[in-house]
Amino acid sequence: MTNERIGLMQLPNLATRKGMRRLAALIAIAAWLGGTSGAWASGPRLALSPTENHPSSNVQDSGYSFGAYEAVDIYFDTTDEALATTDGTGKFVKVPIPVPASALPGTHYITGVGRHSGLAAQKIFTVNTDWAQFHFNEKRKGLNAWENVLAPDNVSGLDVAWTATTGGFVTSSPAVVGGIVYVGSNDGTIYAINAITGASDWYDYLGDVPVYTSPAGANGVAYVANSAGYLFAINGSTGAFLWTAQTGGGIYSSPVVTNGVIYIGSEDDKLYAFDATTGATLWTAPTGYAIESSPAVANGVVYVGSEDGNMYAFDATTGAKLWTGYTAGEIDSSPAVVDGVVYVGAFDNNLYALNAKTGAKLWFAQTGYAIESTPTVANGVVYVGSDDNNMYAFNAKTGATLWTAPTGGVVFSSPAVANGVVYVGSGDNNLYAFNATTGAVLWTAVTGGTIDSSPAVSNGMVYVGSEDGNVYAYALNGGNNAVYRGKRKPPAIPSLRPDWSLKPAKN
Repeated sequence: MTNERIGLMQLPNLATRKGMRRLAALIAIAAWLGGTSGAWASGPRLALSPTENHPSSNVQDSGYSFGAYEAVDIYFDTTDEALATTDGTGKFVKVPIPVPASALPGTHYITGVGRHSGLAAQKIFTVNTDWAQFHFNEKRKGLNAWENVLAPDNVSGLDVAWTATTGGFVTSSPAVVGGIVYVGSNDGTIYAINAITGASDWYDYLGDVPVYTSPAGANGVAYVANSAGYLFAINGSTGAFLWTAQTGGGIYSSPVVTNGVIYIGSEDDKLYAFDATTGATLWTAPTGYAIESSPAVANGVVYVGSEDGNMYAFDATTGAKLWTGYTAGEIDSSPAVVDGVVYVGAFDNNLYALNAKTGAKLWFAQTGYAIESTPTVANGVVYVGSDDNNMYAFNAKTGATLWTAPTGGVVFSSPAVANGVVYVGSGDNNLYAFNATTGAVLWTAVTGGTIDSSPAVSNGMVYVGSEDGNVYAYALNGGNNAVYRGKRKPPAIPSLRPDWSLKPAKN
């Protein structure tokens, strides 16, 4: 049964367990009739908000036209997750349904079955673990906490699923949103690529200058900047241009999108805030030199590094400067903000931890050369690459070195962490996967050029750009593993078994 709504005739009270088994058979017959004849179009229905989300999230389920004052079992796939109760019109509203942490990316089904009436309805819910902007989210944590396909024990099975060729070096980092990979190229173009197949959805030429920055996707719009100083808003599905905004210098900073605002740095020494819908400039804030660092946003504050050697904190609404924190070197690294601490690398070879409220130094840890990589914070550990060819792991509270892992080239790439694995590119043309706890190499893949691009880990796949002009996608067994068969069949209504221990949800 693949239709999303299953209407059933009113049935007598069959509240016993034996009666429920008989009822299940009648439900199946009536559901089949409803799906084939359309006779039950006015039957019960479900409404979900949202209709897609990550594992361990919640979806609010509302139901209509069930029996009056009855209990309705709500299933996620085949597991009875909640018991709703209807009002006199057969309605229940906003009952929270947990999405299991084990729910794999792709199609799932939420089903409601009335215990008294037998009325049933079913709705599709999509699980995804999108990597929507540079370093995952607005805090630039670099951690995909929802990834549940790839893990230390199977990551060695990654192989090339597809490659997509652009017309120039790909130093831009990919963003993955709604089944599309967005990435810029030094040929002046943004590419939208099908995340599963690698087929081209669309591409837009943005001018005869490179696109170094990572795109960001939000609310169906892709935002991307080029080195001529222009920021573009593009329809994420069609590639149609929505608006363009200009700064006073080239842009090497990746946009961050949150709460309807885009923040981005410019070579004109300013941080900009633009309205995400219209492109109107909301405010600008000066620093002492060019900004190549990509801003992070947390708790109403925008954090960004400058090539003047300072970290800055600005009020996200007004642009007022809140504090400045000095380092001893230029900052091209982007800050990551986690648990009240700002982590950022500098050209003085150090990784810094600053108090997010005051800018006071909490600690700093030294590497063998400049740090241009953006740190990632996961489970009390800070991971960062260095121009000394190494990956480092530091204790997030103390700065103590936990492990160091060598690569064969400089590590400009910013690490991505997901489910106990650290992914990072290197100047030796390789993409690496390290064990997040020990630093042991779990897997490598060679490309035809230096990897300055930072990997994105989404829905069991790893995406990265290379200076050989290609975007690479890696998946278990090259994508032929059964885990990627995301279009699942709905559970048969008669197969669903109520959990008699459930208590009615408050709604």
